[in-house]
Order: sequence, then C-alpha cells, then structure tokens
Amino acid sequence: MTDLLPLASYCLVMSATPGPNNFMLAITGANFGGRGALPVILGIQAGLFVQTMLMCVGLGSLFVAYPLAQQVLRVTGSLYLIYLAWRLSGASVDGVHASKAVTFIQATVFQALNPKSWLKAITVASVFMPAEGNAFTNALQVSLIGVLVGAPCNFMWALFGMSIRRLLKDPRMQRAFNLAMGAALLVLALMFLR
Repeated sequence: MTDLLPLASYCLVMSATPGPNNFMLAITGANFGGRGALPVILGIQAGLFVQTMLMCVGLGSLFVAYPLAQQVLRVTGSLYLIYLAWRLSGASVDGVHASKAVTFIQATVFQALNPKSWLKAITVASVFMPAEGNAFTNALQVSLIGVLVGAPCNFMWALFGMSIRRLLKDPRMQRAFNLAMGAALLVLALMFLR
C-alpha cells in the first residue's frame, strides 16, 4: 500500500493544479452549472483512463522511437487549447452567447490533445508502473488510481465555477471572468509550445 502513496500524491498534484481540464471545468461550472459540468468531468476521466492504460501497456515506447510524434501531439494540443480559449472566453451564463457546454465525447477526445494529460500519462507509465506482475493488471491499477484521485479534484474545479456563478450574473463580471480564464488557457498553450 505504501507503494501507492507516491502515485496517488503525483495524481493529486497533476489533477488539482491549474491546467486545461480544470480551467475548462471552472468555466463550464460557472456558465452551465452542475448539469453542464458532469459530462465534462466524466469525459475527462474516461479519456485519462484510456490514455494512461495505453501508455502503460506500451504506447510510450512509440514516443521513444518516434520523438516527432510527441512533438506533433504537443503542437496540435497547443493549437486546440488556443481554439478552446477563444471558444470558452465567449461563453455566457444565460446561454445567449454559448450554445452548449462541452460534451462527454468532446472532453474525452480532448485528452488526446491535452499536453498536460500526456505528461501525466507518460510519467505514470514510466515512473509508477510496477515492473513485476501482470502488465495489464498493473496498468489497470495505476489507471484506476488516477481516476479515483482525479475525479474529486475535477469536481472541486467545477464547484468553484458553480460557486461564483451568482457573481457572474452581471454581464461585465461574467465577461471579465471568461476572458481571464480564456487568457489563462492561452498562456498554457503558449507554454506548451515552447
């Protein structure tokens, strides 16, 4: 059990700190409430689970053999973050400017373009994946721990967004919040491009 503590601690830090997923959840919670945020949380966790499983059972060796593949993913993910920043910065609490929240499928697929998700999956596979025992069982275990630790962190970011929703009834406050969150995503995208 003590071997799981470092893995759980790493997952906590990666899941709780600001990043594309958490900014998206705060914006979604603020603009669409709990109903809008739940599919996003579930989609994030489903995507991260699959991504971690794939990395743990051998996809990571692809990045070692073909470093250009990882570079292409990083650039593509950063460009998508720029698009997402633009889209989310125009969201509206009353739904007038934004037609709907990010869907489960969109949040799941987003993990394939999210540089922070790739970093987490690669690190879990290379640092925390047990060398002994059944590879599939070990991959399943570390992937499930990621979900068990990550989901509550995602809920906290969505709750943060929901808690400030009342403050955002003023269109100027709401616009300022959405622009600030969009700018934060843009900064993250530019950091990933370096």
